[in-house]
Amino acid sequence: MLTQVHLLLTYQCTFECDHCFLYSSPFSEGTMTLRTIQQVLEEARKTGSVRWIYFEGGEPFLYYALLLEGVKIARLAGFRVGIVTNAYWATSEEDAEIWLKPFQNIGLDYLSISDDSFHYGEAENNSAKWALSAAQKLGMQTSSICISEPYVDEQPGQGQGKGTPVIGGGAMFKGRAVEKLTGGLPRRPWHELNQCPHEELQSPSRVHVDPYGHVQACQGISLGNMFEKPLSVLLERYNVDSHPICALLARGGPAALAEKYRVEPENDYIDECHFCYLVRRALIDRFPKFLAPRQVYGLQANN
Repeated sequence: MLTQVHLLLTYQCTFECDHCFLYSSPFSEGTMTLRTIQQVLEEARKTGSVRWIYFEGGEPFLYYALLLEGVKIARLAGFRVGIVTNAYWATSEEDAEIWLKPFQNIGLDYLSISDDSFHYGEAENNSAKWALSAAQKLGMQTSSICISEPYVDEQPGQGQGKGTPVIGGGAMFKGRAVEKLTGGLPRRPWHELNQCPHEELQSPSRVHVDPYGHVQACQGISLGNMFEKPLSVLLERYNVDSHPICALLARGGPAALAEKYRVEPENDYIDECHFCYLVRRALIDRFPKFLAPRQVYGLQANN
């Protein structure tokens, strides 16, 4: 059952992180309007099941007035509301309080702050820590998101074969990470990658909606476009078996997707996400409505 809608307020970001799912950067295009936010909220309310609205990006604080108004109207509509940010705006703890106080006043429920080596290196004092401290002083519910560089854990994971290497660090191998973070890591035979371990494709509990209207079950897998068909209708009528990408991933993971559409695999891949992402990118021109937007595949936008 769908309980969360995440608004990708903008693809633009102050950073250009190696692990970014969306290829966000200072040069990325695509930002929501207030009217689009209102449409999403109206449609989310029609579902009767959505409880949380998250504002993320890119970096949502780049459009501060829009973000503030979006959070306000989401709260007034009865949703619980969260924000995900890299806290570039926190030039000191005192200044961070000024930025955050208006969100405290309108009842923001949760603030997630990216604080890791991809964003701030090893610096002990940085914008993320100042923002976290300021949020805590204001009594806001908050936490840090810490994703480290991929590393090999020699201990086998639960349910895996003896000696199977486990990749730690939290980075997922899709988006820019496929270009930047895959070198030197151990791989597995492609035919073993026969499930989707991270997304609930049969009945998604969350979706991401981007500025172009794409409703994504996973970054780059679109269930449809809310500008062509209302969000509530898309979600109500979604049937995994009728989706040419999700149906195969749900039944047999990226291995099934590659076999069905005759995408010649390499011998091995790091994990399911790595294999799935590359198969989907190979199919993007064949399924432009379902593999969208091109932005998240590092391809020239054609939204």
